[in-house]
Amino acid sequence: MTRLLVFEPSFAGIEAALARWAGALEPVLVGRDGEIRHGRNSLTREDAAPEVAWFSGELYQQPAMSPFIAATLASPDLKWFQSSAAGFDHPIFARIAAKGARLTTSHGQAVGMADFVLSGVLDHFQRGPERRAAQARGEWRGYPFREVNASTWLIIGFGAVGQGVATRARGFGARIIGVRRHQGADPAADFIVPPEAVLEHLPGADVVVLCAPLSAATYHIANAAFFAAMKAGSVLANVGRGNLIDEAALLAALGRGAPAHAVLDVFETEPLPPDSPFWAHPAVSLSPHASGITGAQDGRNRDLFLDNLARYLDGRPLLNEVDPKDLEAG
Repeated sequence: MTRLLVFEPSFAGIEAALARWAGALEPVLVGRDGEIRHGRNSLTREDAAPEVAWFSGELYQQPAMSPFIAATLASPDLKWFQSSAAGFDHPIFARIAAKGARLTTSHGQAVGMADFVLSGVLDHFQRGPERRAAQARGEWRGYPFREVNASTWLIIGFGAVGQGVATRARGFGARIIGVRRHQGADPAADFIVPPEAVLEHLPGADVVVLCAPLSAATYHIANAAFFAAMKAGSVLANVGRGNLIDEAALLAALGRGAPAHAVLDVFETEPLPPDSPFWAHPAVSLSPHASGITGAQDGRNRDLFLDNLARYLDGRPLLNEVDPKDLEAG
């Protein structure tokens, strides 16, 4: 019998689907109040002992999050942890891997994140702030704007999010250079280059998008040398992690116009401090680490978990499994 730890509100959404494994699964629920229950019985965090834990998106910022994680880390039986996040840089994931458990991530937020990038770049290219200001003044004025067509996009981190951005930008006629460690052609890119070739391609990029996970290799990848190589008038978008960017170097670069604008969803310190210069910077569009929050995200995360659960119980490979070496590198 496989014991499954799940947030009670999330369990309500999958209970019917779990019926197919009625004789193989033993659900243990964490309520909104943090109480852990097996049937009608309350359990301690030590007694929960899940083999599988699903950290659903609904669990974030809930009082139940702490007891859920505590029960997971206390389990001597933990073999697989499904996260609803795309990244794996949080220290908790390394602790889970140290227990010998497998870790899988989710790309349910990739659709919204790709839309967010396109929206931010298009708004800058089409001079959205100026047009809205003219409308507020009641001023009938047209503004010439930049086309995405024939622009070059350098997308660093060519997983689900990067490919989503690429597919959308190509629909507007953009040329795509994807950056990832694993080489080989990709249908979403005009060509793929390795991370060590980034500086070589920055001078020709009109848009640079950071979608890479945070690790020792990607920490402050966008540093002073990176910005010195960027094209004047280019746009930088970051939907990866805040620590991919040396923020002091970015502020200096924005002052020089390379990049001319930054679309930022993530920051080194979150929430962004009230005195941060990014809040009022005229060359910055920002959001509070919310680029992937859409009405459809939870459904995609749920479908992935159920797919992976079937794979786990059948002994088949899991989707989006993280290499433990990447966790060690972080």
